[in-house]
Amino acid sequence: MSNHEHDHSHAGHHHAPADFGRAFLVGIALNSGFIVLEVVAGLMAGSLSLLADAGHNVADVMGLILAWVANSLARKAATDRRTYGWKRATVLAALFNALLLLVGVGGILWEAIQRFRAPAEVAGGTMAWVAALGILINGVTALMFMSGRKGDLNVRGAFLHMAADAAVSAGVMISGLVILATGWHLLDPIVSIVVGVLILLSTWELLRDSLDLSLDAVPESIDPVAVRTYLESLPGISGVHHIHIWPLSTTETALTAHLVKTNPSLDDNLLHQIHEDLEHKFGIAHPTIQFETKREDEGHS
Repeated sequence: MSNHEHDHSHAGHHHAPADFGRAFLVGIALNSGFIVLEVVAGLMAGSLSLLADAGHNVADVMGLILAWVANSLARKAATDRRTYGWKRATVLAALFNALLLLVGVGGILWEAIQRFRAPAEVAGGTMAWVAALGILINGVTALMFMSGRKGDLNVRGAFLHMAADAAVSAGVMISGLVILATGWHLLDPIVSIVVGVLILLSTWELLRDSLDLSLDAVPESIDPVAVRTYLESLPGISGVHHIHIWPLSTTETALTAHLVKTNPSLDDNLLHQIHEDLEHKFGIAHPTIQFETKREDEGHS
């Protein structure tokens, strides 16, 4: 008679993502106000760099809104219909955020090319002081997400964008001062191109990681070979197959695996050990383990 023992218990584990709701709201408010200032100043100064950065900041605000909504949804309890809740919303938000930024890069580069064809005078002083304010606003916003950047791709996206914006604002400020001192107005579209390249570089990793997670790839922080090796080394286990590791969200990971036991009896202590080790050694907090006998494993890869 076949023997199948399953364990799906997650008792005592609560892994809702950290609540960055206030940080998102403050960041949205600060950057929205700064966008209005940049647009007004950019039109008055005739600065493409300021207008390009304002357009980029619009994308950033939209990204922050997406990330905030996803962070809120991920904390909602599971239901009979949505058995994992809304956790995957954080992955989708990170992916949409990356795509949104890529569209913004295209717009910035296109406008810079047009400005090379038809150079225009800009007010370097206005560029410099508005960009200096941008360094302050984006820097403060980035600091609010710093503590969560390593453990949550959704929060990391927000941090990277704000940190990149602070660096971009520094570049705009420097170019404004140079234009003020030398009158070299072509520096404005040159800085715009640099802005686009910096955004592209900061977005590429986010796009790759969020795309991987949306396709249920094993998270970068987990070594699937090490997980298999650990399971195969367990006492009384003669084989392991049907291992699947996938992200539930940008902060939570699930696993299913079939373990072949030499002794067909259920071992609660072993199950407890597996759950504890998977969480603390690999960051996998939602494992489902199925025990099988040697006979049942025949033919499995």
